[in-house]
Amino acid sequence: MTYLNPVFHYGHEAFFERCQDVGIDGIIIPDLPFEEKEEVDVVAGNYGIDLISMIAPTSKERIRKIAKGAKGFLYVVSSMGVTGERTNITTDIDGMLKEIRSVSNVPAAVGFSIHTPGQAAEISRTAEGVIVGSAVIKLIAKYGAHAGGHLYTYVRRMKEAVSHSQ
Repeated sequence: MTYLNPVFHYGHEAFFERCQDVGIDGIIIPDLPFEEKEEVDVVAGNYGIDLISMIAPTSKERIRKIAKGAKGFLYVVSSMGVTGERTNITTDIDGMLKEIRSVSNVPAAVGFSIHTPGQAAEISRTAEGVIVGSAVIKLIAKYGAHAGGHLYTYVRRMKEAVSHSQ
């Protein structure tokens, strides 16, 4: 994941060529509007890199529009606002996934404010993937150089929750 400014600064061609060189096959650029992604998507595709689309809980029409052109996988945003800030997810994830699957067979991974094994288990019952980011960053911030064991334990608990829910 990166923001658009570094891609522009580095240069589209050089950036995606380097991504290809190091084995990246998909990238998320969260501040790249869907309506403006075509130019970047073409260059990424020339290097075999999927531009991963994010779908927020908006209208059914927009969800279907974004899902139709999806590559790699879809990052389904579980809630609006700042990631890592919620304790409960109230978005109709199942409804979003239904709209996505009506037009696309690209796998859908749900992320944003997922930080407990229970949340991961619940989401994995209907989505093909669960994305956890902020909780991992918080562990690293809290434990610094000593985060390794804490990260291992946390990731193991999340993985077990997902494995047991299927």
